[in-house]
Amino acid sequence: MKGYTSETIRNVALLGHGGCGKTTFLEAALLATGVIKKLGRVEDGNTVSDYDKMEIEKGYSINTSVVPIEWKDSKINFIDTPGYFDFVGEVNAALRAAEAAVILVDAGSGIQVGTEAAWNACERYKTPRFIVINKRDKDEFDFYKTFDELKAKFGDTLIPFSWPLSAEIDEDLKEAIAMADDALMEKYFDGEDFSDEEIKNGLVKGISEGVIVPVCSSAFQLGQGIEGLLDLLLTYVPTPLQHGPYAGFNDKNEPVERLSVTDAPMSAFVFKTIVDPFVGKISIMKVVTGKINSGTEVFNERAGKMEKLGKLFFLRGKEQLELNYAEAGDIVAVAKLQYTQSGDTLCDKSDIIRYLPLDFPSPTYFIAIEAADKNDEEKMGTGLSRLREEDPSFVVERNPETHQTLLGGQGDIQLGIILAKLKDRFGVNVNVVPQKIAYRETIKGNSDVQGKHKKQSGGAGQYGDVHIRFSPSDKEFEFSEELFGGSIPKNYVPAVEKGLLESMQKGPLAGCKVVNVKAVLYDGSYHDVDSNEVSFKIAASLAFKKGIVEANPCLLEPIMHLDIYVPDDYMGDVMGDMNKRRGKILGMEPQANGGQKLLAEAPQAELFDYALGLRSMTQGRGRFEMRFERYEEVPKQIAEKIIAEHQAEQEK
Repeated sequence: MKGYTSETIRNVALLGHGGCGKTTFLEAALLATGVIKKLGRVEDGNTVSDYDKMEIEKGYSINTSVVPIEWKDSKINFIDTPGYFDFVGEVNAALRAAEAAVILVDAGSGIQVGTEAAWNACERYKTPRFIVINKRDKDEFDFYKTFDELKAKFGDTLIPFSWPLSAEIDEDLKEAIAMADDALMEKYFDGEDFSDEEIKNGLVKGISEGVIVPVCSSAFQLGQGIEGLLDLLLTYVPTPLQHGPYAGFNDKNEPVERLSVTDAPMSAFVFKTIVDPFVGKISIMKVVTGKINSGTEVFNERAGKMEKLGKLFFLRGKEQLELNYAEAGDIVAVAKLQYTQSGDTLCDKSDIIRYLPLDFPSPTYFIAIEAADKNDEEKMGTGLSRLREEDPSFVVERNPETHQTLLGGQGDIQLGIILAKLKDRFGVNVNVVPQKIAYRETIKGNSDVQGKHKKQSGGAGQYGDVHIRFSPSDKEFEFSEELFGGSIPKNYVPAVEKGLLESMQKGPLAGCKVVNVKAVLYDGSYHDVDSNEVSFKIAASLAFKKGIVEANPCLLEPIMHLDIYVPDDYMGDVMGDMNKRRGKILGMEPQANGGQKLLAEAPQAELFDYALGLRSMTQGRGRFEMRFERYEEVPKQIAEKIIAEHQAEQEK
């Protein structure tokens, strides 16, 4: 494939609910432009963009893929995104590289949750968009019924559109064009007709500013509407040079902006990484400024290192089409970069810039995992690290208290794919195990105990004797001494404190960390020869074990704060479910875009599957953010069960 100039390039993200026809549209476009001879089918696993083994097995898109289409001496880089909510990070990355989006809607299904998510993503990134009602060959197809539903949901910017435009354009379209331009507005009110040039310029301006959203229909499975849509996109999608300024920071960390122009030092940002088992790592980047050439050295701003670019190529599914250079606005791939990751900026060292990082939602669903074979633990870590290069939207955490490895993402589909890839690519079988909770233990009462350690076994013995009062405290641990008359030499006091601190790591109820305890060392005795620091440490630990048990100990659990964003229709279900999870609704705040923000608290133990539960209750329309709030006492019945489980484990 030849290189294209910035003016002849269009970058378009394909968005929509799973199964709405994004991948089929690309097949039809490739067929119409002579790249393929036969339309591939998702069901048959032979499409150009869904080429990954996992995608073929599952029958839906998992990864973002770039498919360039050459049309009328121009090139449209289509960025095909997954439709499932779990892969929202892929959608966000695609919109960072696109100048416009096409939202596909299934004619038979109408507005689905993926349609709403696509629209909201475009709103967030202020992306010009087109809506295509696909599968118009369905019996239930009614363009104006679906259009009216879309307009009711997304507003008056939606305008029915047929291509090519008729000489007598629709009154709604004429009014929308006038809204985009003051001079045209005046002409419209004076009842004057617009020239073809004014119509075109008004549409370009209106679409790019988001005040006009064209809505048209198609049946890509039958090859209907392909050429018209390609013409439409070529005519009305802003070129990369018409994109607004790109925000970033310079080498002094000062905010700067760059316009996409060719006569400037080279800069590009990597929005997608593919880990290919044969080629290695492939970095896909959007060239923002200047020109990028094969074989040159570029500066990786994050790593602070120079990278040598190998051969540049366009990707079309798994096919690689080599080229020597790419201009501002184009999307290009390069293999085997040493330091570069998704979200990195590559630039000329004489003009350093760091573009804004990729935007990934915080993980809300976690599972605990361990390698099926203990010898594979290291291999599992390496494999997950490699997979994070490809999908930075999931996280791997090691819980320092429970010593579990946690995998976090947007849902069970995403995490299931990661585990399947781990097995397929790295040969590591992983078990999902129950998540442990970092409970705490504390005391509700007071105690006064003696801890005495005495050991005699020929030669020097060991002797330590302490009297300690224990009581609740609002601090994690308080220690003081009220010794008198030299009952214990002062140099042994730190050993007593150390013995208590070490003992607090494991409480008597369920082996959990002990908190909020005050200990006062007030008496004791020592031996001139046999006493030493170790003896007093042991004596303190004996006192601790006895003192905590006598001071009415109890178990504490982590309580989480949740901000839950819910459409009004689902409020009752969500509030009822929160009560079942031992949760409390603290309040609600109406949201500007409709729906409510529920403020709630609930025990962590009840929330491991909340991401899945909320999605199910709200058909994917609800979302939440969660943070640790505090510890609270575990209800008696539940505490007894936790303690019994711990004791049973100790006896194994």
